[in-house]
Formats: sequence, C-alpha cells, structure tokens
Amino acid sequence: MSEGIEVQIAAAKVGKYATSESGDTLEVVERPHGGLSVVLADGQRSGRAAKAISNIVVRKAMALLAEGVRDGAVARAAHDYLFLHRGGKVSAELHIVSVDLVSRTLVISRNSHCPVIAIKGGQLSLLDEPSTPIGIYGYTKPVITELPLEPETYLLAFTDGVLEAGRQSGQQLDLTALVPALLTATAGQPQALADALLNHAVAADQGRPRDDISVLVVAVAAREHGDAVRRMSVSFPIR
Repeated sequence: MSEGIEVQIAAAKVGKYATSESGDTLEVVERPHGGLSVVLADGQRSGRAAKAISNIVVRKAMALLAEGVRDGAVARAAHDYLFLHRGGKVSAELHIVSVDLVSRTLVISRNSHCPVIAIKGGQLSLLDEPSTPIGIYGYTKPVITELPLEPETYLLAFTDGVLEAGRQSGQQLDLTALVPALLTATAGQPQALADALLNHAVAADQGRPRDDISVLVVAVAAREHGDAVRRMSVSFPIR
C-alpha cells in the first residue's frame, strides 16, 4: 500500500563549447512552510559575463524564497533587481519550479521563451504561453502555472541550449516526440532522464554545444516503502 508521495529532483548542465564557465545557474532552496524551490537562470550570452548575470538573479530569488515570498513576487523582484543594477541593458531567462506543500501543488514560474514540458499520467503538455525575459522591460512579470502534486507527474525545464540545439545543422530536436521516448527508455528515473536529454542536445550540436545547456527534471512518484529521510546528491566535475 502506498505511504504517500515522493518528489525527486535531478539536473544536468554543461557549458558552451570552448567556454570556461557556464552562464546558467541552478540552485535549490527550502521553503519555510515546507517544500522546495528550484531556481534556474540563463544569463544573456555565455561565459563569465553571463554567469555574473545569472548569479545575481538566482541569489536574489533564493533569498526571497527562503523568506516565504511567493513565487510570482520573487520573479518580479528579481527582474526589478537586475533592471536596477544593470540599467536595463542585460537580460536573463528565469524558471522557478516549486514544490509547495501548503497548496499541495507544483508551481511553475516562467520568464523564458523556452517552454516547460509537463507529463501527467502519460499525457504531455507544453507550458509555452509567451513570456518575457527579466531585466530589460518595465513591469515584467512571470507566467505562472500550478499543477496538483500527484504521482506520475514529470516537469522538464531547460535553457535555450536545448531548444536551439542542432538548429544550424538541421538536426533540431523534436522535444514533444523525444521526451516521451526518453521517459520510457529511462524508466522514469529523473537523473537518467535529465542526462539523456542533455546528451541528445549535445549530440545535435555535433558534440560541441553552441550554447550553455541546462536540464531540470522534477518528478512526483508514489512512495511505496522506505524511510522519511530527505536526500540530495551532487556531482561536480572540476577541470
């Protein structure tokens, strides 16, 4: 008999080819009333300049989330902060994916042209309502979607290194066909799924990514057995 649900979070990321540092930043923070939030920011361009931008955005968002500020207000505040400190001259794309235990929902906040792929009970949907990057335009706000916190739910968020992979060679990924196939091939294991999508994006760019690539997978599964211990594992290669 099921004892509840379990949320599993996995990520995979790699920098642009021949660039010393990825311009994407991804961090996880606990919410004060329970649950977790994952913040993924893609700074304008790539390399150290982009990393500085994405770090500014993620640090601001994490601080506010840790204080209990709601996701939509966090995204707007991150925009205001970047707009103020960089004079409206640089942009960042921002995803916030939250496991909210108060509302028992998954909250997806987007300021990105990249969609979020949601799979629930085997049915895929694209969360792709038009949204605007933060940092440039006044009164920028996120597009927010809430989904019930239920088993057999997967969310995949990614930066434009995935969306644009293979475009120049005519091998751009068909994500709505690829992701369900990868979900089956990886038996729904979040880390394997994140790795597989990243590997396909790198392969589409012929092994030399033309942009920073980040993939985030959030999965909700039934918890059949086991303890109530929370676990996190990080792999961080150093050149």
